[in-house]
Amino acid sequence: MLKDKVAVVTGASRGIGKEIAKTLALQGAKVIVNFCGSEEKARETVEEIKEAGGVAEALQCDVSDFDKAAEMMEYVVKQYGRVDILVNNAGITRDGLLMKMSGEDFDAVLDTNLKGAFHCIRHVARQMVKQRGGRIINISSVSGVLGNAGQVNYSASKAGIIGMTKAAARELASRGITVNAVAPGFIKTDMTDKLSDSVKEGVTAQIPLRTFGETKDVAYAVAFLASEEARYITGQVLCVDGGMAM
Repeated sequence: MLKDKVAVVTGASRGIGKEIAKTLALQGAKVIVNFCGSEEKARETVEEIKEAGGVAEALQCDVSDFDKAAEMMEYVVKQYGRVDILVNNAGITRDGLLMKMSGEDFDAVLDTNLKGAFHCIRHVARQMVKQRGGRIINISSVSGVLGNAGQVNYSASKAGIIGMTKAAARELASRGITVNAVAPGFIKTDMTDKLSDSVKEGVTAQIPLRTFGETKDVAYAVAFLASEEARYITGQVLCVDGGMAM
């Protein structure tokens, strides 16, 4: 259980991030529901957590902005006294074929997905070192493990997260801080719901378990890595993908 732990979940207004926030809260954590533009959705997430008896607060921040990410972490420490868990989930897509992809679309995805995670780790690390402990969980993707056509920018950002996870884990381990990554495969979300039936069938055929995952599958993996039971696990990538990347 995560009773009285303070957790920051970026990009938590919908989809996987929302499920992670709700799961951590149900296990007793006080959850900061970070959002960039979806304020209404973030407040809905907070209300759902509160209705279930949990503690949560919505907090706007564009994590791709180095200074804004610093302000967010400073606020959380000031309000709650500590940060025990950081889940870097915020991410965007700007899909397109390599030969047609603009520099702007490449940069936008790297800025949010990879640099955003770096910014949050950079600004929470000092507090966790001071506490002599903490859990950092970065959300990567099967696209970062295997690569995915039409997602050069997204795959690069998610592969970068894996490398950053391992490097940060080595740097912070001596202070009792673990850093791990979760790499989801195809998960049922608003984004995958928009795929055509033929595309869904083609993807499902590549998944050994022959089904898309649920957001709760990812959330449970994150909750485990945030728990005391995972205290001796660091620098690892946990693929929640039905076997795609085995």
